[in-house]
Amino acid sequence: MKNKNFKNVVRNIHLWLGLATGLVVMIISITGALYVFEEEIRDFTQKDFRYVAVQQKPFVGLDQVISKFEKLSPKDQLRLIRIEDAIPNATIEITTKKAAVYYFNPYDASLVKKGKEDWLEVVEHIHTSLLLGKTGEFIMQWSVVIFVIMLITGLVLWFPGQMRLLKQSLTIKRKASFKRLNYDLHNVLGFYASVILLITALSGLYFAFKGVKNAASFFTGSKLGQGKAIVAAKPVQIDSLPIRYNKIYTEAKIKYPGAIATNFSLRGKGELRLRMIYPYRWARNQNTFFYNAATGVMLRAKLYKNFNGADLIEATNYDLHTGRLLGLPNKIISFLAALIAASLPVTGFFIWWKKRKKTRKKMATTAQRKL
Repeated sequence: MKNKNFKNVVRNIHLWLGLATGLVVMIISITGALYVFEEEIRDFTQKDFRYVAVQQKPFVGLDQVISKFEKLSPKDQLRLIRIEDAIPNATIEITTKKAAVYYFNPYDASLVKKGKEDWLEVVEHIHTSLLLGKTGEFIMQWSVVIFVIMLITGLVLWFPGQMRLLKQSLTIKRKASFKRLNYDLHNVLGFYASVILLITALSGLYFAFKGVKNAASFFTGSKLGQGKAIVAAKPVQIDSLPIRYNKIYTEAKIKYPGAIATNFSLRGKGELRLRMIYPYRWARNQNTFFYNAATGVMLRAKLYKNFNGADLIEATNYDLHTGRLLGLPNKIISFLAALIAASLPVTGFFIWWKKRKKTRKKMATTAQRKL
């Protein structure tokens, strides 16, 4: 009896949380499924401006690229620079604070294309904020918290009361009625996808809540590193933006060679962040350097060779969340799990609707009998 009452409580929690957040879960899941193959989609649909013909020439230099950008857009400010070091013919991508994107030829700094953020960037913004800014971020963050609760309560409800019913709980009866088929699609597919979805949701919460990062630090017995402070002997201010960026990039390449990708990004409080990514299999091998954006003086550095447990979790989290960890097989699994997640609010709604109709019909019959 107690077990039955417990399951009824769990069932009500699962039901009402699902009805409250179903639409948001669908949006998160569909946009997440699309973004799993973001790299492949971009390579297939954007190769005409993301790459140029291979030439037997060295990289023209970041100073030449930024100088060209400043001539083309003197009133806009840099926000992000991406360089594919491992692909010599990949264009240099510059994104501005006004969301304009420029692609420059790496051999002569000529402009290949100018445009706005592509539709995949919009997909990412929908995934993280519903295009509603801070309000949307708040909605998404707590919807994922609720989704985690729903996954856990769903597993509790799925677990068969008797072991002889286990096979039935793992099988979809394809020739059954719509009601039974819909029930199986919700329960069985939800069970098979639950582990992947829990990992994906929890890794998403890592981005959203500082408390999750603190929990990761607690369980690893280490503190997330912010980088070792650097004291420059003779800081020299470089007023020219192109020369400043080029100097930073060139010195970092010489001191820490072998990067496959590099990006600059402007952060709050006047900080410029340089990330250099190196070949890796599990946790991302990434050196991160922070500079004074106005002077180009290095403030602190965080090297992957010094990563502790909390740093390794942070370095792995993005690939874990997007399905990139372990390559294409895991991407396919993550994609399918995301599609299943998108279907759960739909099949769950039909289960509720059918039960609601049955309950109303039963109540109406009882009322007639009393009359």
